[in-house]
Amino acid sequence: MHQFNKKALGADALLLLTACIWGFGFIAQRSGMEYIGPFAFNGIRFILASLSLLLLIFLLNRKTKILTHKEYAIPRILITGSCLFIAVTLQQIGIIFTTAGNAGFITGFYVALVPVLGILLGRKTGPATWTGAIFTLAGLYFISTSGNPDNLNPGDVLVAISAFFWAMHVLIIDRFVKKINPLILSSGQFLICGILSLAAAFLAEPFLASQLRSLELGGLLEWTSFLELLKGLYSGIISFELISGAIIPILYGGLASVGIAYTLQVIAQKNAPPSHATIILCFEGCFAALGGIILLNESFGIWTLLGFGLMLSGMLVSQWEVIFGRSE
Repeated sequence: MHQFNKKALGADALLLLTACIWGFGFIAQRSGMEYIGPFAFNGIRFILASLSLLLLIFLLNRKTKILTHKEYAIPRILITGSCLFIAVTLQQIGIIFTTAGNAGFITGFYVALVPVLGILLGRKTGPATWTGAIFTLAGLYFISTSGNPDNLNPGDVLVAISAFFWAMHVLIIDRFVKKINPLILSSGQFLICGILSLAAAFLAEPFLASQLRSLELGGLLEWTSFLELLKGLYSGIISFELISGAIIPILYGGLASVGIAYTLQVIAQKNAPPSHATIILCFEGCFAALGGIILLNESFGIWTLLGFGLMLSGMLVSQWEVIFGRSE
């Protein structure tokens, strides 16, 4: 028993580190928006993430031969990558108008949405799930409106919609991961998401930039569309120093948030009970809010703090059956 507790404690520490890395990833996402557009940022970081996992796959393949399995992987990778693309696009555009802390907590709404959407797949949903969903919705209201419906933040709304696609993404992965090695599925979906994002950076960012600015909503809208940015860098009109600040956010978002944190999660969940993982990873939003205060000087009023508390409570309550409904 002592040995198990020791392993579980170490695994919990890794999960806490994972939640911290993911939480601070929202800081990187918002910081990156000061230099380049949302599609370009996502495209570069997800391709980096895919490459980082490919290295891990080839290293593991030398021992386990995971690349020799013959599965219908490509259609499944395309589906998960496309769903991921929609989720991260809505999230990244939403971050233009809201804080890193808000984005972190609101994204966590998917924790309550997953069991609710699971009804469509014939899964049972108990009262704790519905209670948790109500808590998180109430928290979302206070975070986005500060207690006044007239103050509804469009960025928060976009991030909330992205949470729906994050929940769908979780359910899709849960269905497909039984047929495909998780590392191959992850690297493949990151590559698809990166390619779609870069394509959108060339085709949609000029239009997106002009439309968002015409709405006069404020936010981080000083970035240049990816195509104009490349033209400017090539001609010398734009100095590389002007966008060099995007390098660290992109590297963090692509390598730390995905490559490192994903690996830590896989290692940790070998020894961590599911209930531990559920609870600890819910604190991703707390780290996002803390990082926003420390690194971005974000401030939070009493209504926002109340919303944070309600959302965190809702995430935990929605997982009540998972936490206490089985022996581990």
